[in-house]
This record gives sequence, structure tokens and C-alpha cells, in this order.
Amino acid sequence: MSDAFPTVRAAVVQAAPVVLDRDATVEKACRLVETAASQGARLILFPEAYIPAYLWGLTFGTRLGGRTPAGRRTWARYWANAVEIPSPATDALCRAARSAGAHLAIGVIERDVHGSRGTLYCTLLYIGPDGRILGKHRKLKPTAAERLVWGEGDGSTLPVFATDHGRLGGLICWENYMPLARMAMYGQGVDLYLAPTADWRDSWQATIRHIACEGRCFVLSCCQYLTKAMCPADLEVWSELADAPDVLSRGGSAIVGPLGEYLAGPHFGSEEILTADLDLARVTEARFDFDVVGHYARPDVFRLTVNRAAATPVTLGAPGPEAASSAVSAQDPGRGERRPAGAEAAAALEAGPAYEIRQDGE
Repeated sequence: MSDAFPTVRAAVVQAAPVVLDRDATVEKACRLVETAASQGARLILFPEAYIPAYLWGLTFGTRLGGRTPAGRRTWARYWANAVEIPSPATDALCRAARSAGAHLAIGVIERDVHGSRGTLYCTLLYIGPDGRILGKHRKLKPTAAERLVWGEGDGSTLPVFATDHGRLGGLICWENYMPLARMAMYGQGVDLYLAPTADWRDSWQATIRHIACEGRCFVLSCCQYLTKAMCPADLEVWSELADAPDVLSRGGSAIVGPLGEYLAGPHFGSEEILTADLDLARVTEARFDFDVVGHYARPDVFRLTVNRAAATPVTLGAPGPEAASSAVSAQDPGRGERRPAGAEAAAALEAGPAYEIRQDGE
């Protein structure tokens, strides 16, 4: 952050997807980006798993020791409507962000494009106002039954981006209950902390207000509003929703200031776009008496090391006698760059006094 204190209007888009229809949901998201931008928003956040949906109440026909054919087919439908990065779906989102002149962060179910392509990830996709993909964050630890359908991210996708509005980053839903994951964000100087979620409970409000106070940052939290009637009638495992309430997610999106005060919301019970003007001077003022990775830290007692290496299960050596020293290139999911396998063993990154963020697991 420079000597100046920028102000940005932020929007959180509490909306329902077109459940299990990627292309229709992308079209709706692009319209909502345009609407938020018309209200002056230059930072726009959508909920967790917005494309193609967070499927509240489904077990995908799974029980201990068994899976049903209908559950497998439902997961395959989820997979077919997931988002590859990049793809025509992300191209459309990029065009919307560029037209809006806004930073866009949106929750997607990401389909892995490497290896078997058989794993889905809960991902927060970042797009810049120039329409380019900045990077992504894959959820480190899916919660409870989410582990049936999503894989785990790794430390290579824990980015914080320097923008004209401040440093932008975040975590997804209950990752925000992981103290060390939050410290990885604070250690990178996050000012604008994004917390897309599927948690509509009242207790979530205490979480985002605590993060704002702890990190002395703005917190944007966005949740879907979804009813059972919005789910497709041809869902093969519809019976799993028989006992579910009519409202599957009531929302609760909000924007919180760096001393824990609400700036917008929380809003429950309908689709809504919430906006607030975020003055970065408030962040600096709030850190006067508490800086969790600065003057309020005790690095002589506590330190955090973050392994930012991509965790690839298979590294293929080149054929021939050089196989031991040559490997196929691997992609860094956090930046979209190509780099040789083994480049993760680069020197440790320069870090502040209360934390260490390393490129490897040393």
C-alpha cells in the first residue's frame, strides 16, 4: 500500500445459482456483475461454490461402505457442470469483469485439468479489472460431507494480490476457523479479506467480525440464498431433500469494517446486492493498537511456516538414462505459470518478523 489511502466500493452478491447448470449460472453471474458495477462497485464478491451450486442436503447416495448408482450419476452431473480454469466459462466472467472495470472474486466448483481429471475442488477464482485471471484459491479442507465430492487444495494456492485498492485475499467458509490459515493471510498483509461461505448460521456472523478485529482488515462475506424449489426437478437423488426445509440457505451476507463493525448487512431471506465504501485509512488506523503480524506478535515464541509447494502425486521422469534428473513440467495452480517440477525447492520467501512463508516443506 502506498502513502495514499484509496477508497473502493465493494459489493457482495447474495444470489442463487441456476442449480447444476454452469452456463446459465455464468450468464446470471455476468448480469449481476453488470448490476453491481452500475452501483459503483469495483470489487465484487460472489458466494462459495456459486457455479454450478452448493448442493445443500445431498449425500450423493453415499453411506459407509456403499454408493448408489443414482449418486454416482448425480456426481457425474456435478462434474459435467464444473468449471475448468481457463475455459469458455471463465472467458465470459473475464469479459464481465473487464466491462465492469472491477476486481471479481467468485466461488466455482473447479474441475481439475491435470492427471485423471476426476477430482473437483471448491475454488475461489480471482479476476482483475483488465479481464485477466489473477489466480485462484482451492479450499484446503472441505468440511464434513463436502469431502465426499471435493478434493483438498494445497499451499500453492494461498495468494494475496496487490491491487490499487489494497491487498486482496481470503479463505473459503470454515477454512476461516483454521487459525494458521488466517495467519497465512495476515502474514501477506491482507487488507481486503474475502470470506465466501455456505454458512447461513448466526454463529458465522461472530466469525467474520472476529476476523475483522483480529486482522484489522475489511471482511466481505457472501452466502447464497437458495430454496428447495430452485433445485432441478429431474435430480435423481431428489428423495434426499425430502426432509430438508424449503429454504436451504437463507443468506447472511455482510461487509465488516476493521474494528468489527457492520458496514452492510447481514441480509437474510432474499437475493440482494450489498455495497459499502471501504476506506483503506481505516485499516491503518485500526492497526495502531493491534497488528497481529507486526508489533503485537511474538516471533521469539511463535512462528508459522507455510509450505507453498504444489502437492503433485505423480512426477514422471523423462524416458532414457536422464530420467532421474528430468521431469515433466508442472503447473503452479496459484499463478497459472509453467515451471519445472522440483522448482518448489526455491529459496524461502522473505517474510515479516512473525511468520515464515516458504516455497518448500523445509
